[in-house]
Amino acid sequence: MKKFFLPILLLVSSVAVGQAWAKQYDFVDDCVCGLAKVGKDGKFGYVDNKGKLIVPVIYDEAMSFSEGMAAIREGKLWGYLDSTGVMVIKPQYEEAMSFGDSLAAVKKGGHFGYIDRNNHVVIPFEYEMAGSFGEGLAPVSNAKELWGYINQKGRLVIGFSFTFADRFSDGQARVMKGSRLYYIDRNGKEVSQ
Repeated sequence: MKKFFLPILLLVSSVAVGQAWAKQYDFVDDCVCGLAKVGKDGKFGYVDNKGKLIVPVIYDEAMSFSEGMAAIREGKLWGYLDSTGVMVIKPQYEEAMSFGDSLAAVKKGGHFGYIDRNNHVVIPFEYEMAGSFGEGLAPVSNAKELWGYINQKGRLVIGFSFTFADRFSDGQARVMKGSRLYYIDRNGKEVSQ
């Protein structure tokens, strides 16, 4: 009996210690890129995997890290932090998405375009809505609220024909036409329902 008592006691203690720091926050997200998003009283910041505060809990909204960057909102504008907590793109966008394939969809002047990690506009602000890149393609919508897919050069490769379009993963993306939901491949052909 003693053999099993000590490991169980240690397991319970380590879980309790691991959760102790988390209790000071209203919200604790998974740790990504070495940092976890935390929330308290409607504000957000980031801690490391031991609970040490790395980015103060001062932001009005925040996203989890993706590709070493996290979108944060101050007031009405979005910018980006790197995984050390340094503000690398000052808040200047109306909306911001996570980085995917080294590009992020951001909204400025009422339209979406894409920036790189250095805040250079790679794809002009000309879309009504946009999603993150996955496997070299990103879903975007036009003024008629139809979705299609562009490549990283901004060229339309799957035409505007969907009422909904999701990010590509494992060679497939979920799309909708009318009320019919199904999956397509990177050529825009249906692969499964």
